[in-house]
Amino acid sequence: MKNIAVIMGGFTSEFTISLKSGAVVVNNLDPKKYRAFPIIITKDRWYYTDQDQQQYDIDKSDFSLHIGSKNYHFDCVFNAIHGSPGEDGLIQAYLKLLGIPQTACDYYQAALTYNKRDLLRVLKAYGIKSAASYYLNKGDKIDTTAIIKTVGLPCFVKANKSGSSYGISKVYNENELPAAIENSFQEDDELLIESHLEGTEVSIGVISFNGSTKILPATEIITTNDFFDYEAKYEGKSEEITPARISDQQLKNLRATAKKIYEVLKLKGFSRSEFIFQGDEPYLLEVNTTPGMTNESLLPMQAKEAGISLEELFSSAIENALD
Repeated sequence: MKNIAVIMGGFTSEFTISLKSGAVVVNNLDPKKYRAFPIIITKDRWYYTDQDQQQYDIDKSDFSLHIGSKNYHFDCVFNAIHGSPGEDGLIQAYLKLLGIPQTACDYYQAALTYNKRDLLRVLKAYGIKSAASYYLNKGDKIDTTAIIKTVGLPCFVKANKSGSSYGISKVYNENELPAAIENSFQEDDELLIESHLEGTEVSIGVISFNGSTKILPATEIITTNDFFDYEAKYEGKSEEITPARISDQQLKNLRATAKKIYEVLKLKGFSRSEFIFQGDEPYLLEVNTTPGMTNESLLPMQAKEAGISLEELFSSAIENALD
């Protein structure tokens, strides 16, 4: 029986979503193989809550748990934290130093994929297409004329390091830009402003499964909102169709691009990439390396379409990490 710490929570607005993902993982680990410990990570405390609602702090010196006379060390950490510190490389680097396996990608890849601007810049050299973009940091002069000249209208204003569509706005008029920029600065001190791409939006998972790279079925995203925002993702304001209703050529290009990204970046564990088609070509929006595992999340939906149960999905992630 292996002790598995399922870490969840984190330091960002995605805290609550991460708790939901973590709970799904805990509830679907094979109890014959794994003893699951849900560990909540906050800026102030890292702790485990038992069935009697007693809380026990994690010893950060070696990531161990002490309950009465029993000391628990973990064979593996299942990373279910969206945002910092689980998706930006901090937890990965910490666990690497301690020699504890974890299910997500390595720390450099996590930091790179979490930084949308750096990710798109790196992948551009490998022929991965993306929208026209403009970068803005807190304290920079806001030149709305230059922004519109670069990306046009409508455009998207995004927090550079954020997820679940927090800190993102769609802007139609130049006079809307200052408020949208201020909204995004509530999430991050770096912004990415991108041109609007009109086309079919899809999401596709690429994972390490049973020791090899597996491309999951693609999901087509149709939202009743203006774009795939928080409400669309988590409050039923969208329709997700798996497999996506795209042409054979589009699917071929999508699968090749998603696999290339996974291999070029040397990713491990789970990933889910978002694209918008321009003709037959997929244009990359972002890459998630700790994608959601809630009941509304896309990667579990894609795994199910591929005939992979949650128990199989999570067991494979742990065994791959241990290997």
